[in-house]
Amino acid sequence: MDPLESAQASWVVERPGPIGSGPLRLVERPIPAPGRHELLLKVLACGVCRTDLHLAEGDLPPHRANCTPGHQVVGHVVAAGPGVDDALLGERVGAAWLADTCGHCRFCRTGRENLCPRSRYTGWDIDGGYAEYTVVDARYVYRLPEGWTDEETAPLLCAGIIGYRALLRADLPPEGRLGIYGFGASAHLTAQLALARGAAVHVVTRSPEAQRLALELGAATAGAGAPPEPLDAAILFAPVGDLVPVAMEALDRGGTLAVAGVHLTAVPALVYERHLFQERTLRSVTANTREDGRALLAEAARVRPRVELTRYPLDRADRALADLAAGRITGVGVLCGPGSR
Repeated sequence: MDPLESAQASWVVERPGPIGSGPLRLVERPIPAPGRHELLLKVLACGVCRTDLHLAEGDLPPHRANCTPGHQVVGHVVAAGPGVDDALLGERVGAAWLADTCGHCRFCRTGRENLCPRSRYTGWDIDGGYAEYTVVDARYVYRLPEGWTDEETAPLLCAGIIGYRALLRADLPPEGRLGIYGFGASAHLTAQLALARGAAVHVVTRSPEAQRLALELGAATAGAGAPPEPLDAAILFAPVGDLVPVAMEALDRGGTLAVAGVHLTAVPALVYERHLFQERTLRSVTANTREDGRALLAEAARVRPRVELTRYPLDRADRALADLAAGRITGVGVLCGPGSR
């Protein structure tokens, strides 16, 4: 970090509300100092996630005033606090949604830290990556695979990780039939992981651009209607509760639907015989564990999924969220720092 620097540009959620009302504001803030176990990152790239939109619009209640969003952060370590290995200085690391857990509750002790009742999240409880600098806990960052640009890597840190966990929760059998409802940032990466495992992937989306991308990536079908065959597993990425019974009805006997979003509109009543009988299963997906993150990054390094990017400079973060809300982003949006590559 330049010793003459003392302030940074940072977006904050000032007044949660519809994105057209301008809930984000670009402000100047002091560059934070890392505390114990913390790293100061110069942000190279930050993915734009629908969760950021939910936070800006108030679908997720703010945990603190004027928080900086962004939880798919690729950054360069420029300073380290006490208790951190100095070898991390100068390294490129990633910070994701899960920022901290207690480490002592029954969930943390049994490998389910994503369910820790005292968990904290990047861009919700602590300031995130819609800024020039951010502070993160060194125990929750990831070493990143080589051969990826900063902008390609950033979406792996939420879109990739959550899609990976959703795929686990959906219990997709070997060479099974997977339905994907909604085809944005996470879905287009998850589809490629499933295809690499030999799955037949059927994508349900109304967007012609998303349908085109799905077919380019290898989906068996992509359209607005029901899949052409019963599904062994399905993942709902669209935050639309009305699609839950639709997806459940498309499942074969013993199939599982995993709902991947952190926010979902109201789910209509399910009819037991049509939606749940014959051992169909409905599951939610909650955050991720650090092991999920490590496993996803290792699998992505092997599969090398294509990341469909729409790039924005940091000072256009409000435009990026507006484009996401309006469905103008195919694939994933990424905020690019001045030093990104």
